Amino acid sequence: MTTATGDARRTTRRRFEIKKWLPILGVAGIVLYCLAPFYWMVVTAFRRPADQYDLSPLPRTWSVENFLAVFEPGTGFGRALLNSLIVASTTTILTLIIGTSTAYALARLAFRGKNLVLSLIIATSMFPGISLIVPLLRLFTDIGWINTYQAMILPSLSFALPLAVWNLTMFFRQMPQELEQAAMVDGCTPGQAFRRIIVPLAAPGMFTTAILTFILAWNEFIIALSMVNEQNMQTVTVAISKFTGATQYDQPFGTQMAAGVIVTIPLVIGVLIFQRRIIAGLTSGGLK
Repeated sequence: MTTATGDARRTTRRRFEIKKWLPILGVAGIVLYCLAPFYWMVVTAFRRPADQYDLSPLPRTWSVENFLAVFEPGTGFGRALLNSLIVASTTTILTLIIGTSTAYALARLAFRGKNLVLSLIIATSMFPGISLIVPLLRLFTDIGWINTYQAMILPSLSFALPLAVWNLTMFFRQMPQELEQAAMVDGCTPGQAFRRIIVPLAAPGMFTTAILTFILAWNEFIIALSMVNEQNMQTVTVAISKFTGATQYDQPFGTQMAAGVIVTIPLVIGVLIFQRRIIAGLTSGGLK
């Protein structure tokens, strides 16, 4: 009897340990699956051009030749980085300004058809971007916007705004209206209550929206490829797709991977800078 009881306890303990480790192993597997392409991109970027077909897990000889080749004068990669920064930053700023105002109105104002308006805003994001390329190209050609920043910013803005409005509307709805009422009792106008009370408390949601919008605009490809045909106006995603390396006939695997590493750096830095404020703000809630 005692032996049977001991075996049952050991079996139960073993099952408990297996159940405890299964989620950890699952998370580890997902992380490994997601990070493996980035790991290989970094490893390939640091290989010598002569070793670009090497399949070893680490470079035999670490080299920065690919990174130097990326910034050769004929590639135009530095200008492409600047163009992407201008487009992504402008899109993010305009999205925050328009999206915050729209979301606050949808969350606080009471008018007929409010939910329908929000549904229509979200419905616009369901259209695939490529289906809008032909009409946008025709429109921008007629008004002379081809090879301009606004030809890339406005379409990116139209794709980013629905997500921003939805996220910020849900965030504002979770904040009690007593916050504005208390501020107006103390003498604030509705606009002052919004600027001084609501906007600072909504900073976590705005930071999250800003990061998502910046990533969306930074990685945008099809619009920039269609609206721009001059090298000095290309964004970095288009420049990488047309990248041929340091010479015209080389295989640009290493230099393309190096360019990918450089393009990923701003996104990683942005997330690392703002992650504490986002997490702290989201967990602290509206009432502090």
